[in-house]
Amino acid sequence: MSNQQLFKAIKIFSFIFLLLIASNIYSQDYGVASVNDSYKILPERERAKVMNEWLRWRLDNIIPELMRREGIDMWLIINREYNEDPVYMSLVPEPTMAARRTSILIFYDRGEKVGVERLSGGYYGIGDWYKATWIDKKKKQFESLAEVIKERNPKKIGINVSSTWAFGDGLTASLKEKLGKALGSEYSSRLVSAENLCIGWLETRSPQELSVYRHICGIAHDIISEFYSNKVITPDITSTEDVVWWIRQKITDFGLETWFQPSISIQRYKKEAAKYKDNRRIIRRGDLLHCDVGIVYLGLCTDMQWQAYVCKIGEEDAPEGLKEALRRTNRMGDIFRNEFKAGRSGNDIVWSAMKKAEAEGLRPLIYSHPVGFNGHAAGPPMDARPPERAPEGVKARGEYPLYPNTVYAIEYSCTSSIPEWDNQDVRIGFEETGVFTKDGCKFLDGHQIRFYLIK
Repeated sequence: MSNQQLFKAIKIFSFIFLLLIASNIYSQDYGVASVNDSYKILPERERAKVMNEWLRWRLDNIIPELMRREGIDMWLIINREYNEDPVYMSLVPEPTMAARRTSILIFYDRGEKVGVERLSGGYYGIGDWYKATWIDKKKKQFESLAEVIKERNPKKIGINVSSTWAFGDGLTASLKEKLGKALGSEYSSRLVSAENLCIGWLETRSPQELSVYRHICGIAHDIISEFYSNKVITPDITSTEDVVWWIRQKITDFGLETWFQPSISIQRYKKEAAKYKDNRRIIRRGDLLHCDVGIVYLGLCTDMQWQAYVCKIGEEDAPEGLKEALRRTNRMGDIFRNEFKAGRSGNDIVWSAMKKAEAEGLRPLIYSHPVGFNGHAAGPPMDARPPERAPEGVKARGEYPLYPNTVYAIEYSCTSSIPEWDNQDVRIGFEETGVFTKDGCKFLDGHQIRFYLIK
């Protein structure tokens, strides 16, 4: 082989090697699709363009379907600046930062052939997104609103009031009173709760959102892969608080947000724990680590809990008992996800899964929730915790049915006895972002099948 041929072969090999690294072939398989997504985070301006494209599609396609499903031919969203209705910011384009003075959005369904009319009854316009109706500023705002409503003569006027859902309870008492006075008794009698319309709007994901949600989860997995390594953790030196604040800083450096304070917790063999009772937050060899991390990107949230094992000197893997505990936890996840069926309530799903898991000898606890525009988002919670530990009102919200094209934090734990730790109980708390479609419930970017190993 000539020098020129050798040089060409080296160039080709180098290129292939870089491609292999980029596709994560050389990284250890923990169950996720890749570790490249954090290199593709968009700048702010490009994010706004993407989110507005999504919003156009959502307004054109999701709103009409939901209004007809709920039998509401007019929907009002009325709120004030800095006291926004929970649905308001999801209905207006970027770069909207807040409502302006008293902002009013009006959706009126003129039928399938003509479609849903989008109107704004606020002082300020919203471009071509919502047609302005308060043209004559000599009229009072709610006087103008009443005229718009009466001209269209809707049979059912949805307003955001609910005793069950915070997401459906955005209309304040004073604004509701002003609306009632402006409408008079006849039209006020047509006011109905739009709570399920609010939930449906917030929980339903567009095809574009579902496609990109995999990428968003991939970014979160990249962050987990980095802090569950010796790049961040040095056994016997690094504390759990060190890792937590590294996570916060990393998310900020990426130009992203977190919707809750991350956490790192330790489970430790009791005989080893006695040695370190003076400083339990320092990460030691032989520890089992648990994280809880969620990011917000392109307006969508993730929520994940993964485990890592800190190897003792000479160890190349976690003890077999811990690995078996992880396998049992994954079996619990299979049982749970198989119970997702359209139309079933969250309560039905969770208790059916609990019963089947216990019949297999597992010790499960399920406390899943939807994710989307919010971390603890709109949709049916699936929570088997006793009333004193579960969120307020979770049983009532759990009666809401499961709809397709919705996203969930598949969250639960499974407790197992570890032989290597004198049969000490260890709880594997698991959480991963999954999507429910007509094809069932699947993880968006894989899930943990092996422990991260910290040497």
